[in-house]
Amino acid sequence: MSEQEYRWLLPSAMGGPEPHARPGRTPAPAGQGAARPRRTLRDWVVDLLMFLIAAAIGLAAVEDASGLGDSRLVLVFDQVLGALACCALWLRRRWPTAVALALTVLSVAVPAASGAMGIALFGVTVHRPFKVAGPLSAAGIAVGVLQALVRPDPAVSFRVAVVVTLVFTLLIFGWGMFVRARRQLVLSLRERTVRAETEAALRAEQAQRLAREAIAREMHDVLAHRLTLLSVHAGALEFRPDAPPAEVARAAGVIRDSAHEALQDLREIIGVLRSPGAADDDRPQPTLATLDALVAESREAGAKATLDNRIADPDAVPAAVGRTVYRIAQEALTNARKHAPGAEVAVTVTGRAGDGVTVTVHNPAPDGDVPRVPGSGQGLIGLTERAQLAGGRLDHGLEPDGGFRITAWLPWAP
Repeated sequence: MSEQEYRWLLPSAMGGPEPHARPGRTPAPAGQGAARPRRTLRDWVVDLLMFLIAAAIGLAAVEDASGLGDSRLVLVFDQVLGALACCALWLRRRWPTAVALALTVLSVAVPAASGAMGIALFGVTVHRPFKVAGPLSAAGIAVGVLQALVRPDPAVSFRVAVVVTLVFTLLIFGWGMFVRARRQLVLSLRERTVRAETEAALRAEQAQRLAREAIAREMHDVLAHRLTLLSVHAGALEFRPDAPPAEVARAAGVIRDSAHEALQDLREIIGVLRSPGAADDDRPQPTLATLDALVAESREAGAKATLDNRIADPDAVPAAVGRTVYRIAQEALTNARKHAPGAEVAVTVTGRAGDGVTVTVHNPAPDGDVPRVPGSGQGLIGLTERAQLAGGRLDHGLEPDGGFRITAWLPWAP
């Protein structure tokens, strides 16, 4: 059952916004002077019950006064003002302080308004802070003392009347403070729940965004490498239509294999998007041990690439670190084919446990002018983010001789 379904069981100050409330009619927390919410069914029942209790107390006070020898005019005066005091209770939710103050002054000379005054004081204690409810309760005690002096009851001594007034006023004040504290606690817990749900939604949204960024980075790293191979071989076929059939067949085979690998990688990424909780596919993830195959693949595509792997046991490198080194080298080789075609690319990997892994990719300046490739620079941004996520760092830039160097360091725990 939702909160709106049982809203009629709650006080209007705690029932939350109405499902079809008009603009501008929003409920306010207890004790704040914002727009007044509509009464709930519970409010109507409570208000009716309080009215009947105040009327019963007023009738009892009038009956006691009739036995004291008061004139008929005074009795009628008490009855009329007592009835008005009881009717004023229906306004206590809109103007609790004003109603309580008026009934407190009236009760000095009209005992029939004493019950309505007590109920009004209770409402002030519940809906207003201590700086308002405290003085009004003290005024209620003073009114009880004055009433015992102005309209004394011969059957009750002055001392007893003062003690009864003090006890009942303190009970009303204490009960009202307890109800107010409980409501504030419930509102605080509700606010914490809403805040927690909002924060959880924000965390989920952030996790989804990070996942999308990781997938986009993976797609760039993988597909850019494959598509660059396709572009290189397709360009060779375009500019050498008279090539021997063997070279044409070889280039076509590389194009076919690269296209197949690109489709397979894309299929894996789409599978992750469709089933984020599924396990990895049968194809192994790249590691430092597969770096030789990456360089060999680049050489088969016609690039001049060399690998100097000075780590004796590549399998000892953590899988996450090895995969990051592989992606950095892959992107660097792809950039070299795009921006420095024909230049020799040197990949160097050094490191040991405790000191970290350092990967350096360098290529000299290309021969002649190379047209600028659209979207350049995005891959380096992705590599920098990947290295930072792995706890490392990455630097890149032009060399004095016109070449380009990428250097990355990644942590390797002992």
